[in-house]
Amino acid sequence: MGMSVALYRKLERVGPDLRDALLTLFEEVERNREESVTKREFNELKEIVRDLAEAQLKTEARLDGLTLKIDQLAEAQKCTEQRVEELAAAQKRTEERLEELAEAQKKTEERLNSLTVKVEELAEAQKRTEQRVEELAAAQKRTEERLEELAVAQKKTEERLDSLTVKVEELAEAQKKTEERLDSLTVKVEELAEAQKKTEERLDRLTVKVEELAEAQKRTEERLEELAEAQKQTEKEVAALARGLKATREQVGGLARSMAYALENEAYRKLPAHLSSFHGIVVQDRIIRADVADEEINFFGRAQKNGKSVILIGESVLRLDDASKLKSLQAKLEKVSALMPEELIPLIVTHYAKPKVLEKAHEAGILVIQSFEWD
Repeated sequence: MGMSVALYRKLERVGPDLRDALLTLFEEVERNREESVTKREFNELKEIVRDLAEAQLKTEARLDGLTLKIDQLAEAQKCTEQRVEELAAAQKRTEERLEELAEAQKKTEERLNSLTVKVEELAEAQKRTEQRVEELAAAQKRTEERLEELAVAQKKTEERLDSLTVKVEELAEAQKKTEERLDSLTVKVEELAEAQKKTEERLDRLTVKVEELAEAQKRTEERLEELAEAQKQTEKEVAALARGLKATREQVGGLARSMAYALENEAYRKLPAHLSSFHGIVVQDRIIRADVADEEINFFGRAQKNGKSVILIGESVLRLDDASKLKSLQAKLEKVSALMPEELIPLIVTHYAKPKVLEKAHEAGILVIQSFEWD
């Protein structure tokens, strides 16, 4: 089969399958040409081959473009994989951070639970302290009753000593009379022998009685010594009770002061919100403890009520159970009102107020706030 060099070079540039097909076609054409081939048909065949070669070139160009795109896609895929690895690492770090946050949250909840337990323990301790104060008050009352009983016993002891003294004096008087009678009997001895015998018998009997009286006197003196020793011991016990009573009063006083300070400190925090929510009183400045008109004011603060400037004047008591505590606040109000023209709002903060005293406070225009009201 005859083939030009140019055509052969073109065939080398096409793919193997297409080249085999073209060669087969050339062989078929060559056989046909040997039988009968015209110049026109050969030219047509050349045009077909040229078209096929051009199509192959376009195909190769498209393949080159596809290869470039594939390379770009491979590079993009590589970048994507790197990004996925970075995201996977970031995800891992996020999960680790979430685990750390979960652990921190767990620890926070444990600390909150611990704080809750401690607050409950403090509340229980406060309750026990109040019970202890009530027990101390009851013990104080019993101590005072015991002192009254001791005073009564002392009085009875003194009365018995007075009675014994009277009896001793009576015995002495009787002894004196006995001696006088013995003198009279001695004078009649010579005249009345029989009477003397009887007298002697009577003297014997009287001697026995005197001895009995002496023994009784001795026992009386011993009893008096015992009473004196008992009196001395009683005085020691009373002195010890007095010291214990003083210590008890000091302890109760210390507890009362501690509880009073705790009540005041809590009131400084709770009062502004409570007054605003329930009484329409808006505190302008901090509520403080102050000295006004030579009086110590537990709660002093400037506020607004219905758009009007007012001044809070307040006291704190653990138990509002005595109307005299109202008089103390009213006395301070009178002194403060002489110095300040604003309206004064009297206030008492307490843990507990007796209903009768609370009613008197309302009648006097005194605002009473019990600690459970602001919880």
